[in-house]
Amino acid sequence: MDKRARLEASLESHDLESVWFARPNSFAWLTGGSNVIDRETDAGVAAIGYDGSDAIILTDSIEADRIAAEELPDIEASAVEIEQFPWYASSLSDAIAEHVGDERAAADIDVPGLERVDPTPLRQPLTERDRERYRELGRETAAAVESVCRELQAEDTEHEVASALRVALSAREIEAPVVLVGGATRAQTYRHYTPTRAELGDYALVSVTAERNGLHASCTRTVAFDPPEWLLERHEAAARVETTALAATRDEATSGGTAGDVFAAVQDAYAAVGYEGEWEHHHQGGAAGFAGREWIATPDHDAPVEAPMAYAWNPTVQGAKSEDTVLVTDDEIEPLTATGRWPTVAVDAVDGDLELERPAVLEPEE
Repeated sequence: MDKRARLEASLESHDLESVWFARPNSFAWLTGGSNVIDRETDAGVAAIGYDGSDAIILTDSIEADRIAAEELPDIEASAVEIEQFPWYASSLSDAIAEHVGDERAAADIDVPGLERVDPTPLRQPLTERDRERYRELGRETAAAVESVCRELQAEDTEHEVASALRVALSAREIEAPVVLVGGATRAQTYRHYTPTRAELGDYALVSVTAERNGLHASCTRTVAFDPPEWLLERHEAAARVETTALAATRDEATSGGTAGDVFAAVQDAYAAVGYEGEWEHHHQGGAAGFAGREWIATPDHDAPVEAPMAYAWNPTVQGAKSEDTVLVTDDEIEPLTATGRWPTVAVDAVDGDLELERPAVLEPEE
């Protein structure tokens, strides 16, 4: 089902005359472009609405010409109407309310008189165009991260590495909403190793969530200079949990299962690799797409497992982590954040029904 058909179905099922999207990921999902100026706000500077036949973009007089010229790659000019309001006269929320008037409508931001809509289900599964863009984003994200990782030295600080990652991603026109760099001490202490001035030391975990055209790709790489004796074993354990999660995702997508079903497989996998209960210390990931995670799996979570859809599972085991963004279709598991130039290791799911090549720990002498 294409995006227009999904919108029409949503209008019908919720008895709405129009639906409006102003949050950046939803705007990008529909237009392929960006409505972001200030990244600290929940809403962008433009909203796109759909009334069952026409698409309308509302924005202020500062942004209208630029958005029409640069931010609508997925919409032909003849297929969308752009309405502008004086920047000093109204807010975007009020402009939507004024445009809608008395009709029954919903929006993904707070608008006076409108219902609130959750766009997450509309963005699943991924369309063919989105999958093509995802492949490009995944390859380029992995290339940026791996290029930085290959140059790391034990005396580098976490802040220095984070800065290098942002530059490498930005050079590829990729934003970096999440950049985590944990040296040996802090990677063992915290699951979210926000960068500090600490030196890397014996090894480092590097994790990013990158964004372009609204799509998000996450990956983690491990670099070891003088690895602790336990690092390879824990890294493999995390990779086996991740592979098990992907096998369960594939199975549940074809059988109508839920996020909670996959999470149960993750819990069992931790026990099978000798780390029962380890899942309690960090979230395990979930579906990816027009958000870093469209949903994060939890016990008994009833979100449907869709295909074709991207997933980013991120199990951690006491100072080790395994994470990539992967496209799951009806008949394939396709790693997206992969370059073919990083060392890998073959990893089996705990029940043995899937083997994947997963990123190995890089030791500089390699």
